[in-house]
Amino acid sequence: MIKQNVFLVGPMGAGKSTIGRMLSAELNIEFVDSDKEIEDRCGCNIPWIFDVEGEQGFRERETQAIDELTQREGILLATGGGAILRPENRRFLHSRGTVVYLKTSVDQQLARTAKDKNRPLLQTPDPRAVLTSLLSERGPYYEEVADIVITTDDNNPKLVVQEIIDQLKSLDVLEQTSL
Repeated sequence: MIKQNVFLVGPMGAGKSTIGRMLSAELNIEFVDSDKEIEDRCGCNIPWIFDVEGEQGFRERETQAIDELTQREGILLATGGGAILRPENRRFLHSRGTVVYLKTSVDQQLARTAKDKNRPLLQTPDPRAVLTSLLSERGPYYEEVADIVITTDDNNPKLVVQEIIDQLKSLDVLEQTSL
């Protein structure tokens, strides 16, 4: 039995959606992806929002979604990579649940996002430079908001899920008898 929401943060390609779906199944709680929620509300994809409204417009939508989603009960929320940029988002996440930072290297991010055209920030001649810069800017925020830090590089998703469950139990977020 889960005692509070669990929120996944980390850079693109860290495995938030994959790990999130698996973890929510293990915990028997609803999985919500904030980026998908924004797309569903808007009726368009994130690259379109970036094209029409710019990053600022997208971040406004993201803050509204995170505020609303983190107020729900019994969910596992996977956030977008830049969700932690705004102080209010970090406050919503930190105060309304347990935050798990899925940490990964730039090399792993490149491997996992190489063919994904749905990542507007990577539509550039030098995705490595972009990812390195983003990690430098965002890394301290991920660390600041995290209750748990898990490295996903070269780790089997099932092992990552089990490691998160073990950490949640140690923080008394899960009943010791469950799972």
